[in-house]
Amino acid sequence: MTLALCFFYNLSFSQNDVVNDDEGSSYNLNKPEREEWLRDTGAGLFIHFNVDAQLGVVISHSLVGASNDYVERYFNELPKTFNPSKFNPKEIAELAKMAGMKYICFTTKHHAGFCFWDTKTTDFNITKTPYKKDMLKEFVDATREAGLDVGFYFSPEDFNFLRSHNIPISRTNVKMDAKTTKEYNDYNRKQCEELMTNYGKIDVFFIDGEPKEVVKETCWRLQPNLLITRGAIKTPEQALPGAKITQPWLSPITMGTAWQYQPTNDRYKSGTQLINLMIEARAKGGSLLLNIGPKPNGEMAIQQEDRLREMALWNFINHESMDSVRSWVVSKEDDIWFTKKGKSTVYAFVTDVADWKEAARKTFLLRSVKSTPDTKISVLGQNSQIIEYKADLDVSCKYTQTTEGLEVSVVKAQRIYDDHRWPNAVVIKLENVKPVFEEAVFVKTMGSSLTADGAVLKGKVMDYQPALSKRARFYYRPYAGQVETLYAAPWVKTVWVNINADGTFSAPLKGLKKGSRFEYKAVAEQQKVAVEGETSVVSF
Repeated sequence: MTLALCFFYNLSFSQNDVVNDDEGSSYNLNKPEREEWLRDTGAGLFIHFNVDAQLGVVISHSLVGASNDYVERYFNELPKTFNPSKFNPKEIAELAKMAGMKYICFTTKHHAGFCFWDTKTTDFNITKTPYKKDMLKEFVDATREAGLDVGFYFSPEDFNFLRSHNIPISRTNVKMDAKTTKEYNDYNRKQCEELMTNYGKIDVFFIDGEPKEVVKETCWRLQPNLLITRGAIKTPEQALPGAKITQPWLSPITMGTAWQYQPTNDRYKSGTQLINLMIEARAKGGSLLLNIGPKPNGEMAIQQEDRLREMALWNFINHESMDSVRSWVVSKEDDIWFTKKGKSTVYAFVTDVADWKEAARKTFLLRSVKSTPDTKISVLGQNSQIIEYKADLDVSCKYTQTTEGLEVSVVKAQRIYDDHRWPNAVVIKLENVKPVFEEAVFVKTMGSSLTADGAVLKGKVMDYQPALSKRARFYYRPYAGQVETLYAAPWVKTVWVNINADGTFSAPLKGLKKGSRFEYKAVAEQQKVAVEGETSVVSF
C-alpha cells in the first residue's frame, strides 16, 4: 500500500485513468446501487499478507533498491518456508462480523507478485509452498459462510514479472518495449480472469498500482456488478478527509503503522482510537477499511484480535448508529460527532468520555439540532430506567430546547467493564428532531503565504452570504507525516476573525521554526456552529 503514483511508460492505459491512489477516476462503471451499498456500509476488514511476512518486513516494498542477493533469496527461499497452517478464515470472518464489518478484502497479490490462489500464470504462488492449498478459496468460502461480502485486493504491479524480464524492480520510471508491455498486460488480464471466474460472485475489488485500466476492463466485463473501490472512487489512505464528502469514499487504515504483521517496532492504535476513526469516517459520509496482517503461521496477532473484540463490544451496543446512515448537516460539534438515519433520527457520538464515570449525569449542548413536539432521547444499549446497585438514582434521559441549542442530559447507566470504566464513545439517539439549518456553508481551506516568522493562513466561505456566517478562524497543529497524523496532538484554534465581503478571511500564524510543517483547516461559524473545511499542510 502506498500513496505514491507509479507511472509505467509505454504501457497502454487511458491517460484519464492515471490518478493518485486516493482519488477517483473518470473510468468508473460501478453501478449506482453498488456505490450506495458502500455508503450504507459502516466498515470493512482489510487483510494484508505476503510471503515476506516471515521476516516481519514492510510488505513487498523492501525489494525496491535491494541487492541482487536479497532479491534472489527473496524469490527462491521464502516460498520454501512459507506455511500459514494456522490460517483460520472462519474465525476471522466471525470476529469481523461482530466488530461491524460488512465485507473482508483479502490480498490476492501484492506488488511482489506472490499469488494466494492456484494460478496458472506463475509458480510464485501459495500452492507451491509447504501450505500447498488454495488459501484464497478458503477465505472466500469462510467469508460467504459468515454472511459477509467478499473483497479482493489486487496489485497489477508485479516485481516478480519485472525480475523475470531483467527489468529493475521499481515503482517509478519502469520502461518496457512494446512486446513486453503486451505480455505484461496479458499477464494481468489472465490473473484477473482467474479471479473473476474461479471464485463465484466477488463483491468488492481494490486495485493498488498501475496499470489499472486493463484490470478494470477485465473485471467489469466478467462481473458487471463488481464494486471497484480504489481505481474508481476516492480512497484516502492512512488518513480521513478533513471535511465530509458527499460522494462515496472509504479510507484504508492500519491498526498500527504497518500493513503487514510487524512483530516489533510497531505502534498500535488503541481500541478507542480505532472506534473513533470509524465514527469519524461515518460522520464524514464514508466508511473505514480497517487493516490487519496475520502472523507468518496464518493466525491473527493477539494485538489485532484484542482490538477487534473491543470494537465488537462497542458495535454490539451501538450498531444502529453506524449501519445505513448518512452524514448530518455538520459532521461534528467539538468532541461530538453525528450521523443521521432517515429524515428525523440523529445519533450523537460523545467521544470525550475519559472523566465520565458510571452513574454520572452529563449535559451537552447541541447547536445544530432542534427538538419537535415528538422528540425522544435515549442512550444506545441501556434502558435509562435502572442502574445496578443504585435503585433510587434517576437515570432517565432529559432534554430542553433553549435559545442556544438543544440541551441533552443523560446518565451513563450501563455497566460494561468490571471496573466500571468504559472508555469508548457513548451514543445518544435523538428521534424526531430537525436541523437548525438545512445546509451548512461550504468552507474552503485556501493556500498560505510565508512571512518572516510564520505564515498567513487563508480561507474562504464559498457563495458567501453575510447573514449566514460572519466570522471564521483556523485550526492548526504540527504535521508529523501521513501515518503519524492519526496520532497527532489536538488542534489549536486561532482567534476569530471577520469574513470579508467576498467570503475570504485570513489569520497569521507566528513563531514557527524553520523546517517545521503544520496542517491546518479553515473554519466558519454558522449560527454558532463551527463548520470545518478540508485540511492543508504548510511548510515553513
